[in-house]
Amino acid sequence: MRKAQAKKLPLAPDPKFNDKNVTRFVNCLMWGGNKTIVLSAFYDALDKVAKITNEDGYEIWKKALVNVTPAVEVRSRRIGGATFQIPSEVRPDRKISLSMKWLIRFSRERNGKTIADKLANEIVAAAKGEGGAFKKKEDTHRMAEANKAFSHFKI
Repeated sequence: MRKAQAKKLPLAPDPKFNDKNVTRFVNCLMWGGNKTIVLSAFYDALDKVAKITNEDGYEIWKKALVNVTPAVEVRSRRIGGATFQIPSEVRPDRKISLSMKWLIRFSRERNGKTIADKLANEIVAAAKGEGGAFKKKEDTHRMAEANKAFSHFKI
């Protein structure tokens, strides 16, 4: 083993919902480095989600995150000159990271005027079990299912 593993810095919870996952999501969403702008865009998106669904936007966002969270993924492993895609469980921390990154990536690819519009539409779609992020999760699970014959090569 090389050096000591880097310590995870504790995140400050967001001001509105007092949730560390919101802070983590906003940090992933942030590009330019201005957190207040991104935070207000995220809150706008949750307001739009609440307007679309007539439910609490924060709860819908949490439901969307749960819906796009993967349980298994495939990892490449080279054995005897051949590369196999080996299905493996996803670590709890990585599950959250992947679901947030997918939600953000597919909301950016959506069409809409502002990031708040795009994010709101993707959150609503993910909560219903539709949209790009949910499709990505399904594809990941399908890939793991197709390669479960190689699961005895566990990493």
